[in-house]
Amino acid sequence: MADSVNNPTHYSGEVECIEAIKSSMSYEAFKGYLKGNIIKYIWRFERKNGHEDLLKCQWYVNKLVETIQSNG
Repeated sequence: MADSVNNPTHYSGEVECIEAIKSSMSYEAFKGYLKGNIIKYIWRFERKNGHEDLLKCQWYVNKLVETIQSNG
């Protein structure tokens, strides 16, 4: 079964997309990117993808926590 939250099939390649995004930004910019995605998924979950959007929001919250803990 495909995991559209943790391993979406539309992201493939040798480099994880999130890691490419992170490497293209400063620490502060990357935190802002993560925060923006958290807001996006929590904002739309009732009108678009429901539970899946909440899981995506949670994924970005976890990534933000990981980012802060490793660079804070």
